[in-house]
Amino acid sequence: MQISANGITLEVEDHGSPTGEPLLLIMGLGMQLVAWHDEFVQRLVAGGFRVIRFDNRDVGLSQNFDHLGVPAFPAIALKHALGLHVHSPYSLADMASDSAGLLDTLGIAQAHVCGASMGGMVAQQLAVHHPQRVKSLSLMMTSSGARRLPGPSFKVRAAMLSRPRDPGNVDSVVAFYVRLFKLIGSPAYPSNDAWLNEWLERAVHRSYRPRGTARQLAAIVADGDRSALLSRIKVPTQVLHGTADPLVPAAAGRDLAQKIAGARIDLIDGMGHDLPMALWPRFVAGISAAAARA
Repeated sequence: MQISANGITLEVEDHGSPTGEPLLLIMGLGMQLVAWHDEFVQRLVAGGFRVIRFDNRDVGLSQNFDHLGVPAFPAIALKHALGLHVHSPYSLADMASDSAGLLDTLGIAQAHVCGASMGGMVAQQLAVHHPQRVKSLSLMMTSSGARRLPGPSFKVRAAMLSRPRDPGNVDSVVAFYVRLFKLIGSPAYPSNDAWLNEWLERAVHRSYRPRGTARQLAAIVADGDRSALLSRIKVPTQVLHGTADPLVPAAAGRDLAQKIAGARIDLIDGMGHDLPMALWPRFVAGISAAAARA
């Protein structure tokens, strides 16, 4: 369904009993709500949650911001390297306000919040700037943005900034994403090729909006270091991170757990930067544990 939230239109799906514990899932860079796999969502519903997943602004079926143009990444990269202010068409704080507005529209006063990758950064902003809306926080494969933290390898960075050979061809786009997910995925929990192809083909047919991804990436860079804000997070927090993450190395997870008071961390051997099916029970357990502490 489409709803109005924070003055924009968001595509939202609401799963489970209306009397369940509300759980808001916030997905990562350029990823749609379908990246929270149906079966994973159903496991959360079976655990007693009312699960809300949605397309962030500028991706999927939510409102686009094409009128804001495409960021000039060479200039952004140079400014970031020099420690200068980076301008972005909108901010992660704006995206956090989208989440708060979504809860308003659904009539939900408070929710447990789980964010993955960029979604975890948005979740941090939500917990800082809208603390009354967040009951517990689960942060998956994400970062505080501290500059001293290790970043992705050159190979991974180059892959993230590359494009499909033929952006107008669905097969080419799917093949591009398959290569990317294999590069950043979990070495100890490799995805089945047929399953990965089927899921990505479904996602690309649903929506493919690389300009929106570029604007989201600019928002990540512009948001910078959130370390000084993290002491303001007071809700029970669970950090879930892979030891083999090549995009957001495990040091980022440890850093978050140290900077958020009372946070607990589950470092998962052999997990990369994805949500492998074999680990779904462990993810559900971690999210449920944070919720129980609330």
